[in-house]
Amino acid sequence: MGEIAAVPDDTTKDPGLKAGDLAPSWALMYAPGKFEFLKNWTVERDKNLRKFMSQPDRYPVVLSFFATWCVPCMKELPHLENVFQAYKNEKVKFFLVDITEATRTGENENSPKAGPFLAEKGITIPILYDNRGVAKERYGAKTLPRLFVIDKFQIIREARQGFHEDEDLEGELSALIDELMAEEE
Repeated sequence: MGEIAAVPDDTTKDPGLKAGDLAPSWALMYAPGKFEFLKNWTVERDKNLRKFMSQPDRYPVVLSFFATWCVPCMKELPHLENVFQAYKNEKVKFFLVDITEATRTGENENSPKAGPFLAEKGITIPILYDNRGVAKERYGAKTLPRLFVIDKFQIIREARQGFHEDEDLEGELSALIDELMAEEE
């Protein structure tokens, strides 16, 4: 399992999402009053993207749930950042889903806010704020980090839990992204 951090007192029922499952849709805030939607980038094969007139291209999406109190997340993030830097001009989207606010209880009460905290660490992947824990519930992210790779047709192609020092996360993720970008629309 590698290193994982459990969300304290979490009653989330993990739906057990795995490769081949449809990725649950979400709308998450990235700035006050501004929302990002999964369906801007990937939808089921027979559906249109949310803004298909202005943004007609389907993109694979790399989604990682994290919180600033999660130590293994902080080990995973530099690797994700490296992959993000390698692909930031390609047709693939990376998002970090911050559940710090949704899990601010007990010992995590004083956890730093994600934006400034990650900026200090040199992480530039776009952050989406799941303050009410809606996406966390849908994806069952009660142990962190929780990484999902979603193809152009909203199908989960990889679901990872925890951070594994002995795995080549960057190499494996890059190979999968290359494969997904090459898939015909």
